[in-house]
Amino acid sequence: MPNTPAIIAQIKNTRAFVLELVKDLSTEQLNKIPSGFNNNIIWNIAHLTAAQQNLCYVRSGLRVTISEEHFSPFLSGTKPVKFIEKEEIDSIFEVLLNSMERLAADYTSGIFVEFDPWDKRYGMKLNTIEDAINFIPFHEGMHIGYIMALKKLVLTYL
Repeated sequence: MPNTPAIIAQIKNTRAFVLELVKDLSTEQLNKIPSGFNNNIIWNIAHLTAAQQNLCYVRSGLRVTISEEHFSPFLSGTKPVKFIEKEEIDSIFEVLLNSMERLAADYTSGIFVEFDPWDKRYGMKLNTIEDAINFIPFHEGMHIGYIMALKKLVLTYL
């Protein structure tokens, strides 16, 4: 079994890369939904945290560790419903990194006792909290691809 705390650290480093990738984008660019897309860059970034919370905490029968405003609007199957202002963007960025610190502490403390198995649409079966944590880099890698594609479009057309 891979070293779960090391994977959590890797996820945090990847998330820092995401923030570096978008640091020069305007609020308008982060919110822009290009033709042919269902969401925008800021939704994808907030989705990373919401999905991680759903995978790790909800599937373990625990309360999420982030506010509702950072959770439900960004779950799979949702799409942007409003323009997200700079203050909320800053909050989304902060939660993106802090949620991994919290996950590391909670994992180390052993609060993840139960886990509701989940067959993901990518042909993966998640049976344990470790499976869920190991799935996060795959999931986030997909969304980094979307973020990079969206960034290219918003830089070209906005």
